[in-house]
Amino acid sequence: MTESKFNEFVRIVKKLRKECPWDKEQTNDSIKAATIEEAYEVVEAIDNKDYDELRKELGDLLLHVVFHTVIAEESNHFKIDDVIDSIQEKLIRRHPHVFGDVKVSGADEVKKNWEEIKLSEGRGNLLDGVPELLPGLQRAHRLQEKVSKVGFDWEKKEDVWKKVIEEIEEMHEVEGKRQNAKGINSEEKLYEILENEVGDVFFALVNYARFLGVNPENALRKTNKKFIKRFGYVEKQIRGSGRKLSESNLEEMDKYWEESKNIVD
Repeated sequence: MTESKFNEFVRIVKKLRKECPWDKEQTNDSIKAATIEEAYEVVEAIDNKDYDELRKELGDLLLHVVFHTVIAEESNHFKIDDVIDSIQEKLIRRHPHVFGDVKVSGADEVKKNWEEIKLSEGRGNLLDGVPELLPGLQRAHRLQEKVSKVGFDWEKKEDVWKKVIEEIEEMHEVEGKRQNAKGINSEEKLYEILENEVGDVFFALVNYARFLGVNPENALRKTNKKFIKRFGYVEKQIRGSGRKLSESNLEEMDKYWEESKNIVD
């Protein structure tokens, strides 16, 4: 995008803000959920390798960046130039191996330097910059990734796997106690403990995935997509026989599920 194109785009957004009844009513708060949705639609287009759709979704995301900025500008918080200046300065400051004379051995050292520079910029704690609203698996991955850069990490992949097994066994043990609990208070207390243990299992699995070089959020998203496709096949077969899903049984659905594995990726 040339400078003139970008400036024209900003003018269009400002015109909408002034003259469109819906746009005039919006606030940064009112459109924040839509901003998140647009970001996920970008990711979906990437997952599908649909570059025509990616082009469109990136445009929608750019609209949100500009729209949020235009709203902020009206209250004299900042302008679009401030947004651009901020990210340009950050990129230059956090890439001293590109814009300075720092030498790095590879991508891992770049990440380590990035975290150290962030801390030197005044962040109170190493983990302050991990957004609370990130999906749980992604947030766990980022938390683990960040502390690993300062040496707080497992040494061996095998030990991480042992931790996964340990957490699963603890979860199973608590569930056994819960099954035999008597009284509402006991059940509620054990449920709270069980919930914590389930969380520990997920956290440990995320850690192991990180050691395998797998992003757990991406992996689960792909599995969800595969599940939807395979169950769609099951549903199609049953409905094709003129029946509802409720008129089928587990044995029949399992049969079609196994078939789907050879048909659906």
